[in-house]
Parts: sequence; C-alpha cells; structure tokens
Amino acid sequence: MKEQKWGLLLLTAFVVGNMVGGGIFQLPATLAQVASPFGIIASWGITGIGVFFLAIVFGRLAILKPELSNGPQDYAAALFNKPRAKHIAGYSMVWGYWAANWPSSAAVIISFSGYLSTFFPVLKSNRILFTLGNFSIIEGNLITFLVSSALLWGIQLILQLNYKDAGKINLLPTIMKVLGFVLFMIVALSAFQSSHFTPFSYPVVAPNGVKHGILGQMNSGAISTLWAFIGIESAIMLYNRAKSGKDVERATILGLVVALVIYIGITILTIGALPMKDLMHSTSPLVDAFDRAIGGGNGSYILAFIACLALLGSVVGWVIVTTEVPFIAAQKGYMPEYFAKTTPNGCPVRSLTLTNLFTQIFLFSILSKTLNQAFMFGIEVSTLAYLVPYLISSLFLLKIAYTREIFKNEQTGRNMTIFISICAFLYSCWVVITGTAQLVTFFLGIGLFLFGFVLYPFFHRSTKIS
Repeated sequence: MKEQKWGLLLLTAFVVGNMVGGGIFQLPATLAQVASPFGIIASWGITGIGVFFLAIVFGRLAILKPELSNGPQDYAAALFNKPRAKHIAGYSMVWGYWAANWPSSAAVIISFSGYLSTFFPVLKSNRILFTLGNFSIIEGNLITFLVSSALLWGIQLILQLNYKDAGKINLLPTIMKVLGFVLFMIVALSAFQSSHFTPFSYPVVAPNGVKHGILGQMNSGAISTLWAFIGIESAIMLYNRAKSGKDVERATILGLVVALVIYIGITILTIGALPMKDLMHSTSPLVDAFDRAIGGGNGSYILAFIACLALLGSVVGWVIVTTEVPFIAAQKGYMPEYFAKTTPNGCPVRSLTLTNLFTQIFLFSILSKTLNQAFMFGIEVSTLAYLVPYLISSLFLLKIAYTREIFKNEQTGRNMTIFISICAFLYSCWVVITGTAQLVTFFLGIGLFLFGFVLYPFFHRSTKIS
C-alpha cells in the first residue's frame, strides 16, 4: 500500500501543536517579573519577528532545495565539500536536535502532570514514603513520575500500533487546544482594564540590584519567549512525510501566525485582567485572570483542562518529530543503521523506543525536584541547543543565495533572501549571546550539543564515508 502523505492541515497541526504547549500558562507571570508592560510586548514583538525570519528560512529552503529533505542535517552537510566534514556536520545536527528534544519532551510531560494535579491533589502530596540516606521519596513526586512515565509509554504503544495515522492522532488535541485558548481570550476580555497598563514603561530592578531599561528587559525575556516558539521547524523535520515542499512552507508560516496570535492575545488579556504587582507574584496567572473574569473559583479546573489538552497534543507531536530525526538520518548514513528498523506497519520502532528511553531518563528529575524546578531544568537544557540548527539553516540559505546557487538571474529575490537569512542568523546569535548571561543554562544547552562529538567515533566506527 502506498504511504499516505500529510497535507497542509496535518503539518500545520504539528507546528501549532509542538509550539503551543504549557509554557504560555506561566509565561505572563515570568515576563512580568523581568519587564514592564511595554517590555513584555516588545519581547514578544522582537521574538515574533525573529522567529518569523526563521520560519521564512525553513519555508524557502523547503521550496528551493527539495532534494535536501531532512532539514538542518542536510543543510549543515551541504556547507562542506569534503565527505568526512559533510558527514560530521550532518551527524552533529542530528545529534544536537535529537538530544535537545529529550529534556524538551520531558518538560512538556512534567507540565502535563502538574496541571493534572488540579483534578488529583495526591500528585501534590508532600508525604515522605521512605528515605534512602539523604534522599527522600515523596508521595506526590513518585505518583507524578509514574503518571508521566505511563503517558510516555502509552503514546509509544499507540504509535507502534498505528504510526501511519500519527498525523491524525495529533490533529484532534491540537484543534481542541486552539479552541480552548480562544475561549480563554473571549472570557478574559470581559475583565480587561486598560489601567493595568499604566505606567506602560518603567525600569525593572533585577534581584542582583541591576536596573534594566527596555533593551535589558527584552534581553531578559528573550529565552523565555523563544521557548514558546520551539517547534517552528516541525514541518521541515517531517518533510519526508509531506505531500509537497509548498505545504511545508505554508504550514510553517501559518503555524507561526496562529501561535503568535495566541501568545500575544493571552499575554495582553492577562495583563488587562490582573494588575502587574499581582501578575508578577502569581503562580497561575491564567487561572487568576479567568477567575477574575467569571467571578468565581472554578477557573483552575477549566484552565487545567485546557492545559492538559494543549500538553497532550504537544507530547504526541514532539514524540513523533523526535522519532523521525534519527530514523531519517539513519537512512542517509548520519546515524547507525540500527535506527532505520521499522515494523510492518511503518513504525520506526527502534528510533521511537530509544527516543522515549532517553526522555524517560530526564523524567527521573521529578523524583528529586519540584515540578516547577524539573520543568525549568528541561527548558534550560534544551532551548539553547535548538539554536545551533537554527543558526546553520540561516547560514546555509545565506550561502546559496550569496553564491548564486539559487536566483541566478533574479536579483530582487536574491537580495530579499540574503536579507531574510542575515536577520534570522543575527536573531539566533542574539539569543545565544543573551543566554551566556546565565552560564549554567548556556553550558547545559551548548554542552548537550557538543557531547555528540564525543560519541561520533563510537557511532561510526564501521561507517565508510564516500
């Protein structure tokens, strides 16, 4: 039977589903701690513009270089001429993106369990079950770990049985989450007060006593807002299952527009519903805004339900995208042939299993940390590691436009492509530089990527490079 390819709707669902997860439920409060209303809107604005350039980069490459159907790994390899250099470059992109997705997927699962605790308070229990030396097993953490693990391996079972319909499996929760966010925005609009935006702009004093103006506030919010857009590359990573490169390009742009409307809408309406002094100290800003709008205490249940839908879709989407990376790479020789094994129904079972095993390792952080700490651990480890493939993709588009490998006789299109690729590259560099302000975050993220070079000789001891 001929494999059924995924069209614009399913690809857009992956882009939206992977980007719009649980981060938005806490981001308004996180941003309120480091920026004024103007600084918050400016952070979303600069990030939206930067990610828009990245989206155009991925979309243009899907059209202009359809033979390079594996995304950043092919772009990195194409930057070099010598076979060994091409192979190492392609492998490094595969490893970096694959490895970054383990803590990222774990963070989404952890967030799902956190919102599930609204309905099952036992997940928050602080009762100590037993102690091993200096390490105590807390009831809530243990149950959360078991629930999170069950979700991960339950998704594995579903995908193993019906991988060819993975796109449809991801579509329903994505549609439901978008409708849920629209519901929130409609309700929150009734509590909107423009006075909460006054004063609109003011300096913010950091915990270390440093006073930040608008530029400093934008720097502080850069990584947090970028985290919300991780997944913009989802359609290009699924190119081999797409009907056409045009669908990949359209899905990337359309998915970004949907996510940006949701993010900015929710942020503005949350600020409008809650005074800034309340927002910055809120542990559940969307719940507080919802309760303010409906005048009751049921907001937590409604928002928790919406969050669980949003996160469930994100988990499914991320597991699929992460699984495809080493599976496709193995077919091109960037990863060992072991990853290319499929079941009779087309499921890349070895790639899926190893992906989930490594994600499971990061889920163990639940046992020793609170949910919030575990979630932030996942974000810190993964966000900066994602930027390397973004940088490489922008650099490759710049190269092929500048050297006239494309647009040989079309100066306007060439100049515009050079401009877009430079903007995307500079934006990615800016976020990396901003990340160095938090050295632990920086070294965890970039270190995870660089660790792949240590493993390269072991993965490719018997690989013949030609």
